[in-house]
Amino acid sequence: MRSAVIGMRWILVLAAATGALGGCVLLFGGAALGGAVVATDRRSVGMQLEDAQIEHRINSALDGRFTRESVRIDVSSYNQKVLLAGQVPRDKDRSDAEALATSSLNVRQVVNELTIGSLAGLASQADDNMLAAKVRAALLDVPGLGTGVVKVACTNSVIYLMGDVSSAEADVAKRATSHVNGVNRVVALFDVRSVPQTAAPAPASSGPAH
Repeated sequence: MRSAVIGMRWILVLAAATGALGGCVLLFGGAALGGAVVATDRRSVGMQLEDAQIEHRINSALDGRFTRESVRIDVSSYNQKVLLAGQVPRDKDRSDAEALATSSLNVRQVVNELTIGSLAGLASQADDNMLAAKVRAALLDVPGLGTGVVKVACTNSVIYLMGDVSSAEADVAKRATSHVNGVNRVVALFDVRSVPQTAAPAPASSGPAH
């Protein structure tokens, strides 16, 4: 079992190095495991696909609103809760991005972590992908925390944790993440329940992705 965990850790790290993790491409994108369905995820398969569609729809809307060089906005969705993280030059851009996400189909909540300022000094996407992979690998070693339970996103060395977890699972995940070298800050966006669900309820009908 130990060797299997170590092997999975290196798979995650090497995949990040080649750009397979963190679906962000240059400007916009989700930071999930490449949008793939994960069998150990507590969301139903339908919800995982719905979250992937939500990320796609919001990224498309953002790409139509902003120029590629002017902003960095990373989009992640878990159980229809959307995280916006990154940097934009003006407060209006921050508000516009949130409005686009809020109005997107089947979004139930938007967490706006966008900051105002120049893009200069932001960690590169490759660095963020590698750091996210290190966090995922570290979480494999946490006793009592199931594989694939926590969704990890990283923007500018800030780690965002999403998932349907118990309060005990939330605490150990945050603690383990904070000990990973290179992590500047940990932001927990969990849906905390007394007994975590094994799968989320099926999402509302989304129709074709745009």
